[in-house]
Amino acid sequence: MELGKPRIAFFLVLLIISQDLIFIKVLAEGVTFDEAKQLRDEVREMFYHAFDGYMDHAFPRDELKPLSCQGEDTLGGYALTLIDSLDTLALLGDKERFTSSVEWISKNVRFDLNKTVSLFETTIRILGGLLSAHLIASDYSTGMRISSYDDELLHLSEDLARRLLPAFDTPTGIPFGSVNLLYGVDENESKITSTAGGGTLTLEFGVLSRLTNDPVFEQVTKNAVRGIWARRSRINLVGAHIDVFTGEWTQKDAGIGTSIDSFYEYLLKAYILFGDEEYLYIFQEAYGAAMHYLFHDPWYVEVNMNSAALVWPLFNSLQAFWPGLQVLAGDIDPAIRTHTAFFSVWKRYGFTPEGFNLASFSVQHGQKSYPLRPELIESTYWLYKATRDPRYLDVGRDIVSSLQYGARCTCGYCHISDVEFHKQEDNMESFFLAETVKYLWLLFDLAAGPDNLVENGPYKYIFSTEGHLLPMTPRISLVDEHCSYFGAYCKNSNFRGSSYISKDGLQSNNTRFQRGLGSTNYVSKYAFHKSTPKSGTIKGFCPGLKHEQMYGLSYVASPDMVHEDESTDQNENGTDQSKSVVVLSDSISK
Repeated sequence: MELGKPRIAFFLVLLIISQDLIFIKVLAEGVTFDEAKQLRDEVREMFYHAFDGYMDHAFPRDELKPLSCQGEDTLGGYALTLIDSLDTLALLGDKERFTSSVEWISKNVRFDLNKTVSLFETTIRILGGLLSAHLIASDYSTGMRISSYDDELLHLSEDLARRLLPAFDTPTGIPFGSVNLLYGVDENESKITSTAGGGTLTLEFGVLSRLTNDPVFEQVTKNAVRGIWARRSRINLVGAHIDVFTGEWTQKDAGIGTSIDSFYEYLLKAYILFGDEEYLYIFQEAYGAAMHYLFHDPWYVEVNMNSAALVWPLFNSLQAFWPGLQVLAGDIDPAIRTHTAFFSVWKRYGFTPEGFNLASFSVQHGQKSYPLRPELIESTYWLYKATRDPRYLDVGRDIVSSLQYGARCTCGYCHISDVEFHKQEDNMESFFLAETVKYLWLLFDLAAGPDNLVENGPYKYIFSTEGHLLPMTPRISLVDEHCSYFGAYCKNSNFRGSSYISKDGLQSNNTRFQRGLGSTNYVSKYAFHKSTPKSGTIKGFCPGLKHEQMYGLSYVASPDMVHEDESTDQNENGTDQSKSVVVLSDSISK
């Protein structure tokens, strides 16, 4: 359908419905260079509208209620939004605000509090925010060095992390989901945690270990990843929730979204940042299995982790990070198709609902909200950075318009409680300032001629799952000797990535990871350089050697998993995994 006459470009939305291909032309005016600069400035104003609203009406409480212009404590009562915003201030070049914020936090924030907090949220928002700001404030080469700064944020980070360590004291090594900052884990604390909650801690704790020379932080989080991966199914899928004492899965739905998403993300990013090849090997197998069993081009579904039987044909908004992760892995083609599908949901409603049913092509009941999530914007930024395709600037412009006209409110930006009616809700999560506007600003700054710490700074940066900037400095990334560049694992750079091989011996058509790492234009252009080993030989691995053999890893099957595995061969044909999810012919268009 034609929406108008294009000035510069149009792009094609590809939907796969059953086994038919439906092509929908969506005409969009291209973003010019001047408009990119205007959009960059508009996003900067969006940040300050929300940040000033927080500082004027909510600070020092954790988060802003943007409709009523009040504050609320949602995590620990220690100025969460300010800490989460620190590196965004630095990225925008606001040295005055960055300096005053660091100084206030250094003097006023403390963690010896009788508060029970989420291990996951505290790690990615508070610990990550403090570490990122410390690395910026202590380094002259960033241009944001604070002359009076004396590692106060690093000391706060270490104090906080030590208060979180009791959560890891479990038989499996997988941590409790919550911990009291003063007294440790309560005896009545739930023993059930999510895969993402237990497996998305490696970057922040690993950086802290390298800055303090104390290996305990990195080791406990690596043990947690090993504990989860050891309990994967025989087809290399992990479930959503697990008992940290018994290691039994309490929810066996495997997917790339809610409760699992950032487990995959931190496997690859931990390898890139630290050069630890164990994370790469786990990622290869986990990614291969996900692409084989979960990918119904261009969508992703949830399946039983043991039998791969279809459980839930649902797109949930947290899945939208996946194309960005695929860019880092070099698997660009499926990333482009999936991003196009995900954005078509945004275009339909003006926002992405928390859940979108792929069978009925409608908002999932009870999942109608949009809490200002950044994941789709994050993937848009990475795809533009990799391809320079102007369609992604059009996407960014549409997202800015939606936020400005639908979510902007008196003192900030509001959650949308119902994407169909654009009803506003009196909440603004700290990640709106840490991630959502950050990725939008980076997108348009990149198009306008980048002038920021990430693109022009002294280091390459890895973004944490909260969007915090973690630099690949020698102290962080070169502790151990490893490959000379990202993706070079075998001699002569003849990398042979692991593609998933199904039981019948046929390679999945959906899996293209074998050409991903180390061989794409993206990795070459934006190479994540490592130091050259002193031996002069690139570390490699025998193509026939699995990481379980190299590192002595194996999986631990719980009794119920063994029982299900015995019936897998009988059940796995119950759902035709080779076909796309059947959806209505009503296309996603507005």
